[in-house]
Amino acid sequence: MHFRTDIAAVNGHSTPDNESYADNLETDVLIVGAGFGGIYLMHKLRQLGFNCKIFEAGKELGGVWHWNCYPGARVDTQVPIYEYSLPEVWKDWIWSERYPGFAELRKYFEHVEKKLDIKKDVAFDTRVTGAHFDKPSSRWIIETEDGRTAKAQYLLLATGFAAKRHFPDWVGIEKFKGVIHHSSFWPDEGVDVKGKRIAIIGTGSTGVQIAQETAKTAGSVTVFQRTPNLALPMQQQPITREEQQTRKPKYPEIYKYRMTTFAGFQYDYIERNTFDDTPEEREAFYQKLFDNGGFEFWLANYKDLLFDKKANREAYNFWAKRVRARITDPEKRDILAPLDPPHAFGTKRPSLEQDYYEMLDKPENEVVDIKKTPIVEVTETGIKTEDGKHREFDIIALATGFDSVTGGMKNMGLVDVDGVSLSEKWKMGTWSYLGMTCNGFPNMFFLYGAQGPTAFSNGPSCVECQGDWIVDAMKKLKDEDIKYCDATKEAEEAWRRKVTELSDKTLFPGTSSWYMGANIPGKPREQLNWAGGIPAYSKECREALDNGFQGFVTA
Repeated sequence: MHFRTDIAAVNGHSTPDNESYADNLETDVLIVGAGFGGIYLMHKLRQLGFNCKIFEAGKELGGVWHWNCYPGARVDTQVPIYEYSLPEVWKDWIWSERYPGFAELRKYFEHVEKKLDIKKDVAFDTRVTGAHFDKPSSRWIIETEDGRTAKAQYLLLATGFAAKRHFPDWVGIEKFKGVIHHSSFWPDEGVDVKGKRIAIIGTGSTGVQIAQETAKTAGSVTVFQRTPNLALPMQQQPITREEQQTRKPKYPEIYKYRMTTFAGFQYDYIERNTFDDTPEEREAFYQKLFDNGGFEFWLANYKDLLFDKKANREAYNFWAKRVRARITDPEKRDILAPLDPPHAFGTKRPSLEQDYYEMLDKPENEVVDIKKTPIVEVTETGIKTEDGKHREFDIIALATGFDSVTGGMKNMGLVDVDGVSLSEKWKMGTWSYLGMTCNGFPNMFFLYGAQGPTAFSNGPSCVECQGDWIVDAMKKLKDEDIKYCDATKEAEEAWRRKVTELSDKTLFPGTSSWYMGANIPGKPREQLNWAGGIPAYSKECREALDNGFQGFVTA
């Protein structure tokens, strides 16, 4: 069974009657990616009179929501936090539930298009394979997979943190005769799972969602788990038009408030430590967070949760007690919610579940601990584990994740002013300044990527925080007639130290997670995200700009 492994593998190149597809395209700004970030930058920069174009590898707007259509795919941040703060977009948009699924998110992007008219400046099916800054002309020269070139004064990367898929290197994977797909290359038309034997590899949020959804109609579901997901109750609910209309006058306040919280949500850590409360008070507080649902148990908990091992253990014990009570099978209970934590709670992004544990508890379903019995081979009909057991499947879902945060930028042929590729520069670790610029890459900015608040934040909050800074920086460059702006090596070194120091105060470094690059064999182990929260991040970035491009060389 041939399965898709690359965004370019099956894209036919369309060349509609739209100047965005022209060869030798000339523009002020070229943006790569048409998800939340790329659309926001385009909208804001157009308002300032910049001529902008977007190159997008997919066939539609929406970024991750263009690619994600696997069973159960939905966002883990509730609305209206997970949307643009732009009044022209939210004023007449209505959601159907607190945590929308992919189909509704795609409709949201259709609505965004109606309001902001983005597509006329987008070239779809356009994958960037090379980009370098031409010193004599002070222009970026960008190459696409099908041989087109574009020239731009500014190159903005809005590729997101999940642009490069990760595939396991198991023996025989190409031999499998059934249906096999990576979760983010799931076919739009779907896969019929009714009565089928399904294998799900991985237990990140994608694996949890696929297992939970397919188990409702499949013949059997087998989850191959390396690490249990410390999933939290979603508490999904429908929301009515009336409820939303009543709340809308408060939206400007809500959007202002989300930028003052650590992770850009509608709640924040409380100003108390775990052991300031009695055991009874603590239990009641934890229960309230669980009942509210979503990430509250993670991001509205005691302020020492991610800093103090003993405090963290208290939270884990509560989590384990609540989850274990939902699983009747003792063997599954110990694999899915062990009494001893597999890692500090919250140092891997928890997923939100609705009935994940009840579904896997069903007798026809199985959970395989691949730390104890690793997968050794994929055969024509199934999967073989180290204990010699061969399980047969009709469908294999690879929820094996991404070369997160840095993979997308390292994968697009970016070359610095000295001809050194970014993938080479970042081979031994990641260097950026402010999580938005790189030394040797003048007039290039990126968002929702390495060393920003990215994975420790709500996507739209991070995008707007960084997007506003990039737009303000570009306005300042234009107003002051600055043609060249490049981060210094010293500023990069200092930023990397800051990112590492912030992380080292927390429990994050003690956990092998994709936050630390640990999910990809051979990838350097390092903190890839700013762990100091959005307000502190925003302050650092604003100071650099207000102090006349501190940390940059300009000309």
